[in-house]
Amino acid sequence: MNDGAPGEGSSSKSWIERVADIFSGEPSNRVELMEVIRDAEERQLLDAEAMNIIFGALQVSEMQAREVMIPRSQMIYVRASSPPEDFLSIIIDSQHSRFPVVGEELDDVKGILHAKDLLPLLVKGEFGDFDIKDYIRQAPVIPESKRLNVLLQEFRQNRNHMAVVVDEYGHVAGVVTIEDVLEQIVGEIEDEHDVRDDSFIKQLDEHTYTVKAVTSVEDFNEHFDAKFSHEEFDTIGGVVMHGFGHLPKREETINIDRFCFKVLNADSRRIRLLHMTTTPVAGASAD
Repeated sequence: MNDGAPGEGSSSKSWIERVADIFSGEPSNRVELMEVIRDAEERQLLDAEAMNIIFGALQVSEMQAREVMIPRSQMIYVRASSPPEDFLSIIIDSQHSRFPVVGEELDDVKGILHAKDLLPLLVKGEFGDFDIKDYIRQAPVIPESKRLNVLLQEFRQNRNHMAVVVDEYGHVAGVVTIEDVLEQIVGEIEDEHDVRDDSFIKQLDEHTYTVKAVTSVEDFNEHFDAKFSHEEFDTIGGVVMHGFGHLPKREETINIDRFCFKVLNADSRRIRLLHMTTTPVAGASAD
């Protein structure tokens, strides 16, 4: 039983009381708020992981769907006209749980197919008069400019896990999942099916990519025929950090060799995600 002994009050503070202590200085803007949080971590009122989660939550309110979506060129989808025998291999090989279902054109999105809805059919071993319309669910459609904090709230309210992202002309630009959003807050979420190589590099168009900062220098060099030193730096994030000479903030840009890097996401200790534009190698063939 707590008898109110002098030494026990501070050590038994609830986390709510600790957070209240952190903000007692009443920061007047976001920069001051982040400094207060960093100071709280230094005084061990928060651990580093909690601090990074708070920073991630703050950054999410400034990020848009286009920055974290799986781009059109990387989408794995199912044709509405395909028989199960044709698309089951796609579902099994990808090991994803949700798939956009499209018509003859990629921009004609019919809905979203959940892999678990097909399990009863797999158990039976027969599909009979299978009609994919009986299994697809409505696909939320959002603009590229949708703020991630708003999208996360909508995901939770509507119990959705995937949305189709469209550009200003109504064309499909990609898809975004609730996991893509949460990773901006808590960091990389991996499971036993995650691939740890070229999936760290997503091509958006001919010369534009998103690159996870943890991509190894060796993998980056191999993918882009680059010559960054893998003895001096382990990851491309380390190369970029060294180029800046400081921990960059979101939207900061730097040119290194023939690559233009823009920081899409970073926490208090590291860069997380980069937007990268390449220029052609001098003397390369245009064919």
